[in-house]
Amino acid sequence: MRGFRYLAVVALVVLLIASFAVSQSKPQSQVEQNKKIAVAFLSMIFNDHKVEEAFKQYADPGYKQHNPFAASGAQAAINFLGPYLKSNPEARTEIKRVIADGDLVAIHNNPKQNANDRGRAVVDIFRIENGKVVEHWDVVQDVPEKSANTNTMF
Repeated sequence: MRGFRYLAVVALVVLLIASFAVSQSKPQSQVEQNKKIAVAFLSMIFNDHKVEEAFKQYADPGYKQHNPFAASGAQAAINFLGPYLKSNPEARTEIKRVIADGDLVAIHNNPKQNANDRGRAVVDIFRIENGKVVEHWDVVQDVPEKSANTNTMF
């Protein structure tokens, strides 16, 4: 009888763990997918300089922009970013970290116009809906020549 109770408890624990794992796997896999979409989108734009292709593949046509210097809409973003990257063919960004929560993905990155540029510390925040980037915010800060500490901005 004691062995039966032990097996029943073990079976219940295994069932609870399996149930929890299944319930957690869907949101986690969607969050991971959102991270992949945001990273691919940002990389295709700023490292491959394939602005139009990135927006066609990863962005919703109604892409909503919160940067005050750019208009909303995928085509407006293409028109804004395309000329900048054409005039800065060496421009690249280095992704430092990616953080996601639900449909939001934040990418901390260091874009530079060329190899001699200190660049900027940027956090791009993307909202992903149905596998497409639908909204974008960014916070930008120049990397100074001198800092009051040795921690770096990254």
